[in-house]
Formats: sequence, structure tokens, C-alpha cells
Amino acid sequence: MKKRFYKIYACLLALTVLQSCDKGFEELNTNPDASSTINGDYVFTKAQYDAVGNMITGLQGTMQYTTSYNDVAGWGSKYIFNQGTAPYAVFSSAYTKELNEMGEIVRAFEKDPALVNKLAIAKIWQVYCFSKVTDLYGDIPYKEAALGYVSSNYKPVYDSQQSIYTDLLAQLETAVGMFDATKTTFGAADMIYGGDLTKWKKFAYSLMLRMGMRMTKANSTLAETWVKKAIAGGVIREDADLAKISYLASGQIINQNPLAYWMLNSDYILANGNSNPEGGKYDKVFIDYLKATNDPRLPVISVVYVNGKASNDPSIQKGMAHNIANTKPSDFVTYSEPNQNTLLKLSAPMLVLTNAEVNFYLAEAALRGWYTTETAANLYASGTRAALRQWSLYGSDGVISDANIEAYVTAQALKTGTVAAQMEQIHTQFWVSVFPNSQEVFLNWRRTGYPALVPNNYAGNNTGGQIFRRMLYPATEENLNADNYYKAVATQGANEFMTRIWLDKQ
Repeated sequence: MKKRFYKIYACLLALTVLQSCDKGFEELNTNPDASSTINGDYVFTKAQYDAVGNMITGLQGTMQYTTSYNDVAGWGSKYIFNQGTAPYAVFSSAYTKELNEMGEIVRAFEKDPALVNKLAIAKIWQVYCFSKVTDLYGDIPYKEAALGYVSSNYKPVYDSQQSIYTDLLAQLETAVGMFDATKTTFGAADMIYGGDLTKWKKFAYSLMLRMGMRMTKANSTLAETWVKKAIAGGVIREDADLAKISYLASGQIINQNPLAYWMLNSDYILANGNSNPEGGKYDKVFIDYLKATNDPRLPVISVVYVNGKASNDPSIQKGMAHNIANTKPSDFVTYSEPNQNTLLKLSAPMLVLTNAEVNFYLAEAALRGWYTTETAANLYASGTRAALRQWSLYGSDGVISDANIEAYVTAQALKTGTVAAQMEQIHTQFWVSVFPNSQEVFLNWRRTGYPALVPNNYAGNNTGGQIFRRMLYPATEENLNADNYYKAVATQGANEFMTRIWLDKQ
């Protein structure tokens, strides 16, 4: 009996101990430093940095701004690449960074009516983020995207680009109608406008204008509708309203200009014109055009190293051919490269959407008869002026005098003639003026065919000697989201560079 009592007592004691342990288990397994809610302001700042820094750098070569004698580094200008390189970078980065971040922010802000302005701005930026991805890839995960944390959906379906555009434009229209001047907004957390609702409204309508123009091949009627809505809403026309992110010369990498950081560290860090690890220089096509038109931007963006010192003398600027076969030219040092005092400054701004770009779209709209308040010639001139002025944002070395600006605008005035000829002039100037935003220039070239770049039919290229039409889905999609990936490919076409997406249908 005594032995039985001790056994029962021991069991009860064990149960008591286990119960006590269980009571503290949740506490022991909870991170005291973790937050159950997100800091929306902080995450929004990071989402702005992440989205603007997410780019296909090889498009600098594709748009014939830069090139390299090195086949690997020069993939963008030689069309030599595969799924294991940069063509899927924007897709992969967007879904793990800015799209995921924006999904979290929107869900958080939706819970509090007092945060309606932050919610509206977040929705506008979310549209910007999604538009960048679908513009490059076509059909992408959209409605089910960025839901992994909230619903454990790690295999989202792909939505058609047409349906994505329809919803994104509707989201923009809704967001600008949500602003309430009596409610709080972002302050310093907004790296672009500091929470200024008037400027965000102009940004939203300018993004609507950009996206409307993007549809001119796919659905001209729909494009006209949205372009007219955007113009009526009010777009970016003044220098003070352009969208940009400013950076710092030191500190964490995320606080430094991402394009300058990439160019410096991949090629131009030694600043001597000869020791460029990836063999990069400006492309002959770009420099020849700037010289032929006496473009005052040439000495702002370009230098040649003479006896180890950078010279921006326009007369000695020279671009390198983009078909050099993987061997460093003996005269490599004599070719032009980006100016360390402007384009390669880590503190230089990144321009997101400018009045220059907007004016060129308006000039096209005028040619199409969609905007009759101003002439295409005046709008084209306004865009050119704005593009020349904006280099002053890069510091004193980027300032172009008013006299030089007016001389160039006069010399390059929009010519009379056919609509096609005027369209070519507008979008060739777009190519020069929106540099170095090569991603936006690529998308505009794909839509308009201008400038009339001659493709580089380099030996061993992957496109049949043609400039590609889209970027590739990453191999991880085929491996980890196979069913939805194959459905997308069956609908849109092969996961190849020359497959035409909805926006690009002929």
C-alpha cells in the first residue's frame, strides 16, 4: 500500500511540474523584442528605397548607352545571357522586398480610418511597384501575391497583364479620391514628397499617364480614356513636383544611389579610365548622337581620362563599339565613361517620374489628338528644357546655363512633317532625356520603336540578333510554383526574350 501511495504521489508531482512548465512555455518561446504590429512608416521608407533600387542594370547596354568588351558584363548590349543571370532580377527582388512590404503596409493602414492618407499614398506606391514588374515580364502573380505571411499561399496564380493593368489603373483612380486634408500623412518617412498630398496626387495622375501611354499598342481606345483622365486630374509639370529620392555619400548601402553604387563597384571605382574590371564604357551610338546634336549634357555626363585625369572636353569624347569580341581594345583608355562628379556620385538622386517625361507623353498625346490645349511642339520643347535643367540636381557640375539650354532647344525644335517623323523625334529625345533610367527608356522604345536602334547581331546571342521584348521568369518559379507557371506560359507564350506580352502585341 505504501509503495502504491508513493507511485501515485510521484505521478501527481510530475503532472504538477509539467503543468507548471506548460504555463511558462508560451512565455519562454515568445521573443520579447519582437513586435506583433509593423511600423508602417519605417516599412514604407524601405519599400521606396527597395522599389527605386530594383532595376535591370544591363538595360543600360540594351538601350546603347553603355557597352563592354567583356561578354559576361556586356550581356545587355550583346544579348548573351541565360536564366542564371540578371533578366529575372526585378521579379525575384520585388516579391521578396517591395511588393511584400507594400502588402503588409496596406493591410496595416486599412485598419485605422485616421490613416486614410497614408493608405492612399501606399496604394499609389503599390501600383508603381506592380507596374514595374508586369511591364517587364507580362503576366505575373498579382491578386494572390505577397500573401505568404497572412495566408501561407506560397504558390500564387498568375494574372493576365490586361487584368492587372485594369485593376492598377482603377486603384490609382480610387487612391487619389481618398485624400483627406484634415487627416495625418507621412512626414520624413516619405523619401519622395514628405507626405505632401498635392504632389502625390500629381504623381498618381502622372503614373496614370505613363501607364495609359503604355497601352497604345494593346488597346488604343482604352489608352486614350486613361490618358485623358490623367491630364484632367493634373500631372507633374514643374521641376518642384518631380518625383525623386535623395541619397547620401556615405553610410549604409541602402542610403546610397543604387545605380551609381553599381556602376562604381562594377567598373569605375579606380577612376583612371583603364582599370575597369568589367570593361565598361559609353556606347559609340550614344556619344556619337550627343556630339552630332551639340548636346550640352555631354560634358555633364561623360569624361575621358587623359594622363590619369578626367576631361569632360566634348571634342575628345568617344564611345566604344558594342560588338568587340571579348578582348580589351588597345586604346581602351581613350573611350568615354560616366562622370564621377555627376552620374557616379553616391549622393546623386534617383529620378522616379519627372516633368520631362510627362511633357514628352503630352507631346505625343497632342499628336494623337488626345490633348488639344497645347501644341506638340511647345510640349516637346518644355520636356527638353526640363530634362536639361534636371541635371542641376546632381550638383554644380550638372548645371547647364540657360543660354546653352535655349540654344539646344532652338536647334532641336520639333520639325514639321509627318506625324511619324515627329513621333520619332519626340521619342528619340525621350531616349536622351530620360537617361539614365534605362528601364523606362526600354519600355518606351518597345512601345514606340524609337529611337531606331540598330540591333547588335553579336555572335552567339540569344535573340536572333534582335533587341529582346521582355525579361525572363526566374527558374525558381518553374521549380516551386510549377502549375501556375505553366498555366502562365501556356497563356502568354514561351518564357523567352522575344515573346511579346499583352502591352507589346502587334
